[in-house]
Amino acid sequence: MAVFPTLFLSHGAPDMALHASPLREFLISLGEKLGKPQAILIMSSHYDMAQPSYSADEKPGVLHHDVEGYPEAARSIDYPASGLPQLATIAATLTEQSGLPAQEIIGRGLDHGVFGPLSLLYPDADVPVVEAAIQSEQGAGHHYVLGQCLAPLRQHGVLIIGSGRLTAPAEIIEEEAPGAAPAYAFASEFAEWIKEKAEAGDADSLIDYKAFGPNAQKCHPKPDHFMPFTFALGAAGAGTNGKGAKGRRIHHSVQNSVLMMDAFLFE
Repeated sequence: MAVFPTLFLSHGAPDMALHASPLREFLISLGEKLGKPQAILIMSSHYDMAQPSYSADEKPGVLHHDVEGYPEAARSIDYPASGLPQLATIAATLTEQSGLPAQEIIGRGLDHGVFGPLSLLYPDADVPVVEAAIQSEQGAGHHYVLGQCLAPLRQHGVLIIGSGRLTAPAEIIEEEAPGAAPAYAFASEFAEWIKEKAEAGDADSLIDYKAFGPNAQKCHPKPDHFMPFTFALGAAGAGTNGKGAKGRRIHHSVQNSVLMMDAFLFE
């Protein structure tokens, strides 16, 4: 059975799959290169719970929770992937065995941090999906440990993904065309620092990104969009350097001058 790498994917707006962009084209090509896993477990920055939580619906459907201000077509997006309650139960059990509380959730639906990228990776919606929640009151270290809890799933054909955004600053230049403008220096410096530390397998620095990452507070005034990064890093397992798995930046693009839409692969 194939053992897949873990991924961190930056996702765009709720209607990201409907509009041409470098990120969209990358995700389409990535799905073709990866091949089809047995199932997907994906943590979304838009699913926030007090404790580790996993969707356990057989048919989760989609959650159009933040489409205000977007074209009407965003409300009609569907991604009819099945769920996999057995995987949710196993994920919760692995989490609890590591000393963390966990729960299975019914009835929420997949948010756009899930159906946005997955509709491009696997447009036929023929891979079962379980969504995992962030815990925004916990730090990056907590999410790294949570990823480590679930690393054994990779041996069973499960593709583990963290879906957020490499930068999510409060300041966004709305009038500029997506992908057309160069990055503001503060966002670019942070992105290059992340790339350097990921390539070195420096999990300690990445976990403590607020202390060491240049412009970290400006790039992430809220932690939501970065927590899936350390989750994906942890889920890759231990690296050969005694620190963490090494990562490769497999996509780099910019939207609205400050949104770094980078993707990383860890193995």
